[in-house]
Amino acid sequence: MINTIQIGPLTLHIYGIMTALGYLSAFIISEIRAKKKGMDTDILYGIFWCAVLGGSLGSKLLYYIVSIPDIIKDPSILWDFQNGWVVYGGIIGGVLTSFVYCRLKKADFVSYLDLALPAVAFAQGCGRIGCFFAGCCYGRETDFPLHIEYWQSEYAPNGVKLIPTQIYSSIGDFVIAFVLMAYAKRAPKKGKVAAGYCILYSIGRFVIEILRNDYRGAIGFLSTSQIISILILLLGIVMYIRAEKTGELAAAQEEAENDRR
Repeated sequence: MINTIQIGPLTLHIYGIMTALGYLSAFIISEIRAKKKGMDTDILYGIFWCAVLGGSLGSKLLYYIVSIPDIIKDPSILWDFQNGWVVYGGIIGGVLTSFVYCRLKKADFVSYLDLALPAVAFAQGCGRIGCFFAGCCYGRETDFPLHIEYWQSEYAPNGVKLIPTQIYSSIGDFVIAFVLMAYAKRAPKKGKVAAGYCILYSIGRFVIEILRNDYRGAIGFLSTSQIISILILLLGIVMYIRAEKTGELAAAQEEAENDRR
């Protein structure tokens, strides 16, 4: 599997290219949708950079947390910034920094969350293609005809037939992105698109974790990401119920005001 492109003295890694493409596509998709909805694109720009910085920090921090036993054995892991990034850490870090930014700017955080998360899912789909070429986030051994076999990977075992979990993840992320964007066109109550992302992504990630075979940290028989998936799923359900009740309350108040007129 090829993971680098050589252009003269310049070496480009496909993983890095797909990650950059993911960020760029997320920004473009969000900007287009923001303009259609009449939302403040200046706020969106700020959220984007907060998400990039906070997401990078959160991704690395969660990797350190799940890799504590390895770090104790080899502290040099702390200075390896080429490897060791955890998607859930990136999501959590990006959301938290964006929340703080919206509070400072007095912007409606939930509305921007509804706007951004479909694009985030699309970006994740791009990133997983990068994982596929790099060989990270690989699956279990399989005899199934649909498999991937690496020969020069620094991460996956070479010469072994593996489940292409990265491709399954990528397809799932793209599906989530388009489903949420289609759902958003129906003008659902505020917070429901974000809730939908939490529910759909957490379920998909929990299932994919069963098929993966790279070390990701574990508590008991569940991987760290599966435990986080359960928490995110519960959060998504609570967000959906809350959005429904809040929407009903707002509709009732609007109806009462119209009756007074």
